[in-house]
Amino acid sequence: MNISSRDLRAFMALATERNFTRAAAACHLSQPAFSALVQQLEETLGVRLFDRSTRHVALSQDGVEFEHAARRVLAELDALVSGMRERAARERGRVSIALLPSLAADWLPQVLAGFHAAYPGIEIEVADVLSEPCIELVRGGRFDFALAATRAETPELRAEKFCGDGFHLVCPAGHPLAQLRNPRPRDVAAWPFIHLSRTSSVRQYLDAATHPQPLRAVLEVEQLATVAGMVRSGLGVSIVPTLTLYQFRSPGLEIRALRWPGLTRQIYLVRRRDRGLSPAAQGLYDWVMTHKPREEKSARQA
Repeated sequence: MNISSRDLRAFMALATERNFTRAAAACHLSQPAFSALVQQLEETLGVRLFDRSTRHVALSQDGVEFEHAARRVLAELDALVSGMRERAARERGRVSIALLPSLAADWLPQVLAGFHAAYPGIEIEVADVLSEPCIELVRGGRFDFALAATRAETPELRAEKFCGDGFHLVCPAGHPLAQLRNPRPRDVAAWPFIHLSRTSSVRQYLDAATHPQPLRAVLEVEQLATVAGMVRSGLGVSIVPTLTLYQFRSPGLEIRALRWPGLTRQIYLVRRRDRGLSPAAQGLYDWVMTHKPREEKSARQA
């Protein structure tokens, strides 16, 4: 028995239209060719699928049973073809992601290595910049999506929660603050403090969490690596996100988790509302959503 998807689609067209002329047009066939195709299908099956008259076409009892099976087979076939086409599209193409340097330096490399192994034909562009530039790259249509610490929920952009990020105190080894089980803002305020730039999301979260308690800022720098060096040399202490701790784990530094109200940074995935993702971009989107950073693990290691 040889029944093709073309036969099944012709059957479904007639079952839907209940009219040979309209069903033939839907299948882009002449009416005689369409009628011959339906008749051949019935002969192959050995049953009458339709009850016909000069004015009426209806499914027979066998036709009703066959319709259920044909609908299921065609749905499975369409899903299979769609899946294979999507897989083929994901094997080539280009995708761009903008994200915070703290994510780009430690979490992203391993994630991209796995994605590249699965889809070696996809070109990837990465921009490791602060939250506002991340969002502007997506808003301007230059990048597919971004991971930023700003919830850019606007008529043109949408943001969904990606992961949370706790904060930790970092100080020189043997520092008095390292002896405290849970240092409070007033404890930290008693010591010289190394701040990040006011444009960074880290600084904005920290300022909000410590207000109105001022910190004794002695230096303000742009890079977390600089913060680590300054703290290691004894110039001051600092507070940094969990996702940046890879830069601070060294014998010369002490790290303590902080549990201050409001001191949790939320990372959002930002994309445009008015355009869908390409197959390549959708592939990376699905991949990063499956391989989110594990904040709890980072906190335990601290």
